Amino acid sequence: MIHARLAFIELETTGANPVRDRITRIGVLEAEGDRVSTWSTLVNPQRPIPEFIQQLNGIRNETVVDAPTFSQVAAELADRLHGRLFIAHHARFNYGFVKSEFQRLGKSFRADVLCTVRLSRKFFPEQRKHNLDSLRADHDSTTGERYGAVADTLLLWQFWCRLKRDRGEEALAAAIRQQLKCPSLPPHLDSALLDDLPASPGVYLFYGDNDALLYVGKSVNLRQRVRSHFASDLREYKEMRLSQQVRRIHWHETVGELGALLLESRLVKECQPIHNRRLRRASELCTWQLVQRAPGDYRLRLVSGEAADFVRPEDLFGLFANRREATDTLRKLAATHELCPIILGLEKPARPGRPCFAHQVKQCRGACVGKEAVGVHSVRLLSALMELKLTAWPYPGAIGVIERDESREVEEVHVVNGWRHLGSARSEAEVQQILLGQSGQGRFDQDTYRLLVAHLRKDRVRVRLLSER
Repeated sequence: MIHARLAFIELETTGANPVRDRITRIGVLEAEGDRVSTWSTLVNPQRPIPEFIQQLNGIRNETVVDAPTFSQVAAELADRLHGRLFIAHHARFNYGFVKSEFQRLGKSFRADVLCTVRLSRKFFPEQRKHNLDSLRADHDSTTGERYGAVADTLLLWQFWCRLKRDRGEEALAAAIRQQLKCPSLPPHLDSALLDDLPASPGVYLFYGDNDALLYVGKSVNLRQRVRSHFASDLREYKEMRLSQQVRRIHWHETVGELGALLLESRLVKECQPIHNRRLRRASELCTWQLVQRAPGDYRLRLVSGEAADFVRPEDLFGLFANRREATDTLRKLAATHELCPIILGLEKPARPGRPCFAHQVKQCRGACVGKEAVGVHSVRLLSALMELKLTAWPYPGAIGVIERDESREVEEVHVVNGWRHLGSARSEAEVQQILLGQSGQGRFDQDTYRLLVAHLRKDRVRVRLLSER
């Protein structure tokens, strides 16, 4: 059965971001049986409209200067939409803006949402385009005026009536049920995709125009996680932008969570997706190395990730994306433990015998001017560094970290040596192939290091030694 109370809505806005931009015009067509009424209003966005937007939709700053603000029309809009099926072209866009405007007023807004782009794609797959102009031309619709929020809602109402007449109410009702029970997939993605996604661990990849990689994510349940990207009610601009851009989805199943985490980390660093930032490669990876300058006199020097020996890191402390992060961390450590910035190399003395600035404000115990013995300072430095100490590789060579899914009867071996992930295998032959090529594989990566350290500390982790150095 088709919903009895409908609201077709079209908006004009100052831009595409519902968090930053605002509505400038609202058009609503209310339909209930054969009764139809329209309502529209300009809205003062209380901010300048960008010039290209003014040229795009014809709404200029002077057009809306005397218009009501959204807060002044919110009650009437809420009343007109209450209890109605929210129908719009590119519905996620329109719904996201209406929801955000109400949220700024401290009010919640929720409705069942139907996208006419998706209806057009479902019933007219042979058509190349499904925008409003194409709808107007392909279905020979007439609304009196060509453009405007009311004209657009009338166009959608005519399209709706044609679907009921030509395709039948039963087919239209089935299409509505399918949309409403599923997450709001972007209109250019096949809804059957969700049925193909496995409910198992793995990594998924979102591709955009020209097959550009937009985003890589991971989950212990691929189907559930991908669905969540398109069922978030657009609370975050990033999700809406991703939804608008994605054209294709691909995925890799893994046996367990560790495999998904390792694969996600590798793919992000190799492929540099547009929307992934946290896991991107830190090309300036560095660590603090403790150096003994004289008996009892220990100093620090910054060494690059390429030069450091992370297999036996007894003298290494901390992993940092760059020199600035390493220096900032050491400064905080010095301030917390009253260590001398001059001894740590963080500050140059103004002249020989002159104390550091920290000592002058009583935040250094005076190792820079002999008030604290250098040996005592070194002991305190070693104690302070313990919170940054790296974990030594606890095996004599390469190991296989085993993940097994009993329900699927599959097993995966993650080949690791010196905190470097060399590859993952599902057969002994693949394991041996990885080991044969390990000398040229597996750059040290701080994310992989942290994943493996955390995983190997868990109870009942299955590990087997594969080779010795």
